Amino acid sequence: MRSIPVTFACGAAVGVLGGMIGLGGAEFRLPLLIGVFGFAALSAVILNKAMSLIVVLTALPARLAAVSFSDLAPHWTVAVNLLAGSLLGAWAGASWAVKMRTSTLHRVLAVLMVAMAVALVYTHTADLGGLGLSGPLLAVVGVIAGFGIGVVAAIMGVAGGELLIPTIVLLYGVDIKAAGSLSLVVSLPTMLVAFARYSRDGSFAVLRANLRFTFVLAAGSIAGALLGGLLLGAIPDMVLMPALAVILLISAAKTARHAAPTSEAATAKAG
Repeated sequence: MRSIPVTFACGAAVGVLGGMIGLGGAEFRLPLLIGVFGFAALSAVILNKAMSLIVVLTALPARLAAVSFSDLAPHWTVAVNLLAGSLLGAWAGASWAVKMRTSTLHRVLAVLMVAMAVALVYTHTADLGGLGLSGPLLAVVGVIAGFGIGVVAAIMGVAGGELLIPTIVLLYGVDIKAAGSLSLVVSLPTMLVAFARYSRDGSFAVLRANLRFTFVLAAGSIAGALLGGLLLGAIPDMVLMPALAVILLISAAKTARHAAPTSEAATAKAG
């Protein structure tokens, strides 16, 4: 299952799903790492984080070309506000993940996949409007929201764009296009912090042992995301979003089943 063609094809499939909604697809790649490639939960999270980092680094120049620095400059306080919480959240989330029992981490991941499914449908079908917060209250809520996003992104090994974009729109009233670029500006340092924390744990060896696999799957994700971007809008959101949400819910159910004691040992061995 980990041959180069199969790995690339799986990455491309994930990338297409993510590209069709303007994201990297890491939320779909995580259950693939666990359910198809047989990695233990923490190993899958670390690998997913590495691939998410590669995808974001690739997407950032193209995104900044579409939305220039001059367009983002007025919103620099938004990035600072969220980073004040997300950097702490990323370190805390990674610390919690490495200390969790494998079965507990599987359950946590299952719950977060359900939450991602809800956020996915809400973000792309609801009419997002600003909450009207300002001043110190907005700053405090921004730090709290950033912390929560940092925790979720670290535990799942994702960039967090599916949570950052609606948060930026709702809290700060930024338009969706600029919010997408700001999410990358926030997610990149947030991922680096989580990555640094994971590098201190013995489980980080899974990355060194699977470097070729990581780069091939990431390359497939990037290629798929480009194709998915071309298909953006080809399927109506009212059809696409529920379908992707169902995929996440099925993945959550399968991930939760890995939490059973009988499968925990087998999953850990496979990773």
